[in-house]
Amino acid sequence: MSDRVKLGLTLPSFREDVTTSLEVARAAEDNGLDGVFAYDHLFRRNAAGERRPAIEMFALMGAVAGATRRIALGSLVARATLRPPAVLANGFDTLARVLGPERLLVALGAGDGQSQEENESFGLEFGTAADRIAALRDAVDATRDRGYPVWIGGTDPAVREVTAAHADGWNRWGAGVETFREQAANLSAAAARSPFTVSWGGLVVLADDDGAATAKAQRLGVGDHVIVGGPDLVAGALRAYVDAGAEWLMIGPIDSSDPDNARILGQEILPRLR
Repeated sequence: MSDRVKLGLTLPSFREDVTTSLEVARAAEDNGLDGVFAYDHLFRRNAAGERRPAIEMFALMGAVAGATRRIALGSLVARATLRPPAVLANGFDTLARVLGPERLLVALGAGDGQSQEENESFGLEFGTAADRIAALRDAVDATRDRGYPVWIGGTDPAVREVTAAHADGWNRWGAGVETFREQAANLSAAAARSPFTVSWGGLVVLADDDGAATAKAQRLGVGDHVIVGGPDLVAGALRAYVDAGAEWLMIGPIDSSDPDNARILGQEILPRLR
């Protein structure tokens, strides 16, 4: 495990206007965060079941590349079932030329139930579980060893097998600490490539104190498995994942369009983790 944990922020992606996404990216950079991450979806349903539009991942990453100067930029995760491997590799190679490969973090995934609805809505093949694992393996083979790290996100045993054999790292979204600790240790021990980076991502509700965070969570209708709190509480929760092996933490604020989340993470929480 690195002696210096890195902290990143997911960008607001489920909207029509990219202006807010760029504002959040610049706030993350200005407040000393290490990275920002773009989702890869065609749409997302809200609590009422209505479709929300999604900003296309490569278009958003390109816009953020032009709006920032230092911060790392990553996918979380680029879906292997949406693009042929050569198209995926060309997109990331282009970003690496724009950013510099040291600023690019590529995370790939095989897709899930949400992804199936998206694919089928647009007449795209989703395939069987074996098809998706094969697509994931092809995507990793097409993108690795090109100057930037290639991670895989996912929990299915077959996904983790591909991760251990082919990838430079792994992202686990939303697990509890002990589950994360066990899976991270097993993958790190099995990893064929070195260095191998382990990361964790999850949903949070942030505010300047616990009371304000709780009130925000109630207003937003937040469910279970979300970290809610002020800087001390959230930093303590995140520290547990660092102690369990996470070298990167990707934070997904429920109110992701609010750039003030970057201030709290960078100015209040990050110093508590280092």
